[in-house]
Amino acid sequence: MRGRVRSRRTSDDDNDTRPPQVCTHHARHLVSRVAWCGRGLLALAIAGLGSQDAQIVRAAYLGMHSTTWFVIVPLSLAALSTGIIQSLGTTWGLFQHYWIVTKLLLTVLATIILLVHTQPIDRVAAVAAQTTLAAGDLRQLRIQLVGDACAALFVLLVTTTLSVYKPWGMTSYGLHKQEELSAAWRPAATRQVAPWGRYVLIGIIGLLLLILLLHLAGVGLHAH
Repeated sequence: MRGRVRSRRTSDDDNDTRPPQVCTHHARHLVSRVAWCGRGLLALAIAGLGSQDAQIVRAAYLGMHSTTWFVIVPLSLAALSTGIIQSLGTTWGLFQHYWIVTKLLLTVLATIILLVHTQPIDRVAAVAAQTTLAAGDLRQLRIQLVGDACAALFVLLVTTTLSVYKPWGMTSYGLHKQEELSAAWRPAATRQVAPWGRYVLIGIIGLLLLILLLHLAGVGLHAH
């Protein structure tokens, strides 16, 4: 029994046994790929806001509309669902590690805000399809789209970094579950709870709730 438990725990901590330089290079590689994917939407928002060419402006906002509905929204929902399934289907668990809980909260909030912020994208794209947008037309909405794209890219980078480095150790629930699996044996490689981990998580939860409440109250959508 102890051998089986040791084997399962060792497989879970494979990422922790890699040399530090390998983890660093792997992290840089993943972050670069995420940044490459996420900056496409940001580039379209910037082109639509700053270009003086009417055709480029129109193409940028129509491209944002198509990319949002046919790429970003489906992939965000897929990321949320597959992440939950993967956590529940492995020994990592969904609520056993602080980094997983934080990543889950960030993904849920980002998905909700994404669905809310499809409204300004739809509006700007509809206007761009029907007429030529001058520099001052829908200015606030177009600036907001740039800010939204920056925020989305930031969330992608944060969640990717969490997946690579897995900080803050296990939650109290995770330690309790581990204790149930093996009360007599605790692997030396298992991470302990970081004393500040729960405070970081509480702060993140409070910030996410504040951002969500502001958006639902219409603070970020006053120009709709």
